[in-house]
Amino acid sequence: MAQETELKLELHPDDLPRLLAHPLLAGQAPRRARLLNTYYDTAALALRAQRLAVRERRVGRRTLLTVKTAGSSVGGLSRRGEWEAPSRPGRFDFASLVDDSALAEQLGRVAWQLVPVFRTDFTRRTWLLTHGAARVELALDQGVIATGSAGDGHRLPILELELELLEGPVGDLLDLAHTLALGPQGRSEQGLRLLPADRSKAERGYALFMGERLQPVKAQPLQLQAGMHPVQALRAAAFACLAHLQANAAGLRQPPLEGGLPDPEFVHQARVALRRLRTGLRLFAPYLPGRFVGYWSAQWREVAGQLGEARDWDVFAGEWLPGLLAELAPEAGLQAEASALGEWVASQRREAGLRALQTLSGSAHALRLLAFMHAVWRLPPADPVGGTAPTRDSVLVSWAGDALRERHARLRREARTARRQGPEGRHQLRIELKKLRYAQEFLGGLLPAGRMARSTALLAQAQELLGGLNDLSTAQGLLARVPASLSGEVVARLQDGLQARLDFGLRSLPAMERALERAALPKG
Repeated sequence: MAQETELKLELHPDDLPRLLAHPLLAGQAPRRARLLNTYYDTAALALRAQRLAVRERRVGRRTLLTVKTAGSSVGGLSRRGEWEAPSRPGRFDFASLVDDSALAEQLGRVAWQLVPVFRTDFTRRTWLLTHGAARVELALDQGVIATGSAGDGHRLPILELELELLEGPVGDLLDLAHTLALGPQGRSEQGLRLLPADRSKAERGYALFMGERLQPVKAQPLQLQAGMHPVQALRAAAFACLAHLQANAAGLRQPPLEGGLPDPEFVHQARVALRRLRTGLRLFAPYLPGRFVGYWSAQWREVAGQLGEARDWDVFAGEWLPGLLAELAPEAGLQAEASALGEWVASQRREAGLRALQTLSGSAHALRLLAFMHAVWRLPPADPVGGTAPTRDSVLVSWAGDALRERHARLRREARTARRQGPEGRHQLRIELKKLRYAQEFLGGLLPAGRMARSTALLAQAQELLGGLNDLSTAQGLLARVPASLSGEVVARLQDGLQARLDFGLRSLPAMERALERAALPKG
């Protein structure tokens, strides 16, 4: 089996000429090949359910049979198992192809059921590049994914760059990607929109076949190993956050249905990913270079801020405004003003959403992602601790317990302060809640599960209450921005409605703050 390490990047069509003019590519003529691929599965899509791909590839007169396993993919950088060999069309000789006997037997049992599901048809241009100590095959694929027949099928465009590491360090592969994304002039302000992509052609093809659209993605549980060095734990946490961010950024970039707005949960989950990433940088800061933490914390804080306004308008327009306006519906004389206000809010929401989309689609974001991946990958130590058995007395486990206890004690102090300081205290308490909750999500698996579960549940309840109160305060601020030409009785009534909801929510605050003050510190 070949272990494939590659970086997949989506390229914006308008940037193709500048990519081809890059000095790294312009110096040699690429090899060209037209690749016709057919992907097979059972009628019940059993291979997809097991995250396997079986493909026949026609290259000229040759047919190649390929099997790929899912492996892992983070920020476009994937590692997976792959088997490929010449074959005859329609003959699935997995026993000869796959050297993993269990997998070969599994595929052999369904070979007779395999039918074509979708096709890819693209031209591949390849260059062999040396960058640092790495040898890389760079492939530019341009074509389509198709299902059904030419007349009644569905199609998706393909325009992507794949950088496959033939030999050398992964860090040099990532540095090559960043160099390409800087464009022919090598300046960030003229960078290319080369965005890391975690979805393979097979995943996109299955989605097209099933008529599926991207859905918002929540953070996946992080399982750290006790034998890890803390820097290796940070690397795992950071790449998990990038996967979370990119999955939702891709959903935000997909064309909306019938000209509507994207699901606001995409923006929300992208912001959660960024908050988790920033928490991870602060959490592991004792083991990281100070300049690294300071620089990247500021970078991701800026991105989160650019998404914040879109989230504020989404919550106000989608969660609060409909109910508030419904309360005014029976009253005569307010309908015209309410309708004008609703249109103004919708326009503000659209504009903020467009800015968020631009933030997650532009060349600056692409360069930031690639530079951060490179910087994280270069942090020493690079490899798992060899020969170290997972033990509860490892450095990581001991430090995790101390770090969580310190943050838990800080939260209890903030809970006491919040009772005296009002809105400012609540805001700081909410920040500390998020920091502790995300820290526990990163490190909690290293500590006894029962106590972590109880603590996490309390934090989730407190965060929900404080988040709702914050949303109400934010909504009041957004209403205060309504133009004077629209600011009449309706706005005053809506402010009264928001204040009533805020007053009601504040009744639950003292009990929650007392619960946080009494919460037991986690034990290692």
